[in-house]
Formats: sequence, structure tokens, C-alpha cells
Amino acid sequence: MRRFDLDLLHALVTVADSGSFTAAAALLCRSQSAVSEQVRKLEEFCDLPLFTRGKTGARLTPAGERLLPQARQLLELNDTVYREVQGDSLVGTLRLAITDYFQPDSIANVLQRLRRRYPQLKIHVDIRPSALIDQSIHNDDCDIGLAMVPLAAGDTLPEGWIELYREPLHWVAAEKALVETVPLPLVMMPESCTVHRLAAQQLHRDGIAYEIAHSASGVAGLQLALNAGLGVGCLNASSVTGSLLRLGQKDGLPDLPEAALALVPKSQQTPFIRDACTMLYDELR
Repeated sequence: MRRFDLDLLHALVTVADSGSFTAAAALLCRSQSAVSEQVRKLEEFCDLPLFTRGKTGARLTPAGERLLPQARQLLELNDTVYREVQGDSLVGTLRLAITDYFQPDSIANVLQRLRRRYPQLKIHVDIRPSALIDQSIHNDDCDIGLAMVPLAAGDTLPEGWIELYREPLHWVAAEKALVETVPLPLVMMPESCTVHRLAAQQLHRDGIAYEIAHSASGVAGLQLALNAGLGVGCLNASSVTGSLLRLGQKDGLPDLPEAALALVPKSQQTPFIRDACTMLYDELR
């Protein structure tokens, strides 16, 4: 009897959830070529193509669609068995504040897994801008935050933050011609957003004139405006959706740093919060 390699299944699920090998590589902390090789080995094992690759990302083939739910179940069963062997349990109410730069589909998948593994854990989730999450922690509005922050060379996360992973930030637009518009039309979140401030600083540093062509209150609205061709924006790799083009120096735009996604726990942690942080770190990194 042939047996599936769980690491290969994990790669399949991550590529399917993130929509591209590039985004999956950032989530798995591996190179894109390494993730592609994992999927190639799984396709060789199944003797079937599992993804179709294209300029807009990776899409599951019919065989991949059949395997995906089974892969999730095998990975969940593996984690459940491990936790049961360890005697782990988590009971109580957990209040989470999650940045909207973290993909909604990924949040739903994580919550679904948590519900199955910790049936006695009650979870309240608020989707908030990263700029407000630290404030929410200090105001005791939530127990743990999941925030995204750009990190320039030499920057470190605030004390107490727990880094999950990093991914690139990209200039994006529906069409390249938009970068030739003067002033550059920007589609951005409000000024309180750290990505907004970073983009403005980089453009100002390089002497590129710009104007805010559209302001969105959330990432979903930002993605819609960008796909509608209203201007040029800045997104983390896993938030680049639809047919958006990744732009950069070759298009006359400044380089952007990476962004770190991190857990933001309370400074005064109870044993429950520490256990919840460990659980979330294992689920999200």
C-alpha cells in the first residue's frame, strides 16, 4: 500500500489556499522552487496533474479538487492525534483581532480546524486594520491580535510580538499603463494604515508625484478598486488577487520591504493566553 507524504499534502493545501506558488512559498518559509518540487513529487506519486499553472496563479485540476478535502482531513487527523497523545486541551473564550491583510479564506479554514480540534473553545473574531490591533490589545478589547507590519532592513518587531512568517509587498495594478499617469493614481487604505504610510514615504523619497485616487476602508474594497483599474496599490503577496499585475523597479516604482505577520498577545498573559498563542503559532506559521 502506498502512503501519502504529509509534507507534500501540506504544500498542496497551502498552494490551493493562497492561489499561487509564490504566496505559498512565503507562507511555508521555503523557496518557490522548493514548493514547486514538492507539488511535482506529489503529482508524480498520484500520476496525475494536480495544478494548472498560469500568469494569474495556480488552479487545481479536477484531480486536485478531489484530493484537496482528503488532504485537509489527513493533516487535521495527524495534528489531532499528536495533540491527544500530548494531552493538550484548550477550554474557554478567546477574543481575536485579525488584520484584514490576512486572507478571509485562510481565517475561515483556521477557525474550522480549531473548532474541530478544540470543541470546547469559544472564539470571537474581529477583523480590524493592523494599526488598531495593538491599541485593541492595550484597551483589553481582545486577547490576541494578528497584525501585519512592513519591516525595512534592520527593523525588528515590537517587544512581545511573535513573528509567524514574512512575505513580500508588491506594487499592483490592473494594467501597467497606470504607472505612466502623472501624478501616479494611488488606491490606498486610510492614512492610519502602515502600508499606506510606507508607500507614500517610498514615493516621496524617489520624487514620484502621486495622488490618492481612491481610499478603501478595508482590503476587500482595496482589491475590488484595484481590479477595476482605479489606480496603483500596495499589497502583501498573499492578498494579490484576480488578474492584478505585480509591478516594481522595472516599471519605475521604488522597492518595497517585506511585511511580517505576527501574533500580538497581551503583556500580562494568563496560562490560557500562553496556551492559545502556542496553538495559533502552530496553526498559522
